[in-house]
Amino acid sequence: MKKQVHGEGNYQATRDYNERTKDYLQSADVEKDAKKAAPRDEREARDMQKAEQQGKQHAKVKGHERNLQPQKSSQSQDDK
Repeated sequence: MKKQVHGEGNYQATRDYNERTKDYLQSADVEKDAKKAAPRDEREARDMQKAEQQGKQHAKVKGHERNLQPQKSSQSQDDK
């Protein structure tokens, strides 16, 4: 059996993840799933917010937040 070397990234795992994500987005009721994942009460909302902040502290690029929404313009604010 051939040993797989992954080095800086596991390309097969990335392809698998991307395929599963694509399948989910095409077949799932994302709005319904989002509502089910919403906090049930104030305490849970605070816990989720705390967990999000802790996750951001571990980001490789401090202060960088991923924006998953499509950008409306490729022109930066400084260029306007």
